[in-house]
Amino acid sequence: MAAESYNYFDNLSRCKARLHDNVWLDNGLQLAAWSNRNDRVHQHSDHHTISLYVADGYQTYHRTRYGWQNGGGPDKACLMPEDSESEWDIRGELGFVHLYCRNNHLITIAEQIWDKSARELQLDEKIFFDDGGISRLYRHFLMDCNWRQPANQLQLSSAATLLLTHVVRHYSTVQWRLPRITGGLSPVVLRRTQEWIESHLSGGLTLRELAAVAGLSEFHFARMFRHSVNMAPHQYVMQRRMARAEQLLSHSPLSLTEIALGCGFNSSSHFSNRFKAVYGCTPGQLRAARQGK
Repeated sequence: MAAESYNYFDNLSRCKARLHDNVWLDNGLQLAAWSNRNDRVHQHSDHHTISLYVADGYQTYHRTRYGWQNGGGPDKACLMPEDSESEWDIRGELGFVHLYCRNNHLITIAEQIWDKSARELQLDEKIFFDDGGISRLYRHFLMDCNWRQPANQLQLSSAATLLLTHVVRHYSTVQWRLPRITGGLSPVVLRRTQEWIESHLSGGLTLRELAAVAGLSEFHFARMFRHSVNMAPHQYVMQRRMARAEQLLSHSPLSLTEIALGCGFNSSSHFSNRFKAVYGCTPGQLRAARQGK
């Protein structure tokens, strides 16, 4: 889903920066993976940018009121709020990933989680800082999958929601404590959600869609679903995709490509890699073994 473009992204596209991948999430957020070297970049942003350095960056300098200062490197994070202005001098190599969002995204998340007005919410500016939560969410959830695969959209949307929640909690003018969630979904809601998942495994499911089926906010749905089934929504959905694939390989004449598409993968190689990680063999090997019985 493409929304109104983000000017931070557009400006980098006009500089020396090289775009390696980008994806629009269903709620209008955009992820982008970049690299750059020996460049001078001036940014004036009308949105928020949450950045993580993933490679190099030691010779990246940020202009401050006291002059140019560096402090970059792998796993260093930067928060550039809307209406912020920044200038960067990249004197070496740099690999980084961005999540772009608007203030209404943060406000919506805050109001859904805490059920009170967050209209005065503002994001702090922070440059070259350490945050293990931001680093883990980027590296283990947002960067650890193929952004082009429909089967991965739930993981991406879930991690993006967690990232924005983390930022609101720790780096905004709100900083409310997370509400406690002690129970799971009701049996009726859980059954309705699971049935909906089973009938939509061929598509790119998102956290917003599943939360809507349950009639909850994304944050509360994810917490309550995990409490009910002892795994995150994206883990459960991937488990169901693999189970359906195993059944189709064993009991249907569909081709491997047709099975991959029917389970939410638009790449046979990606489907094969996922399947082998679960079952210890490729889809073709499993089918051959079952047919040889």
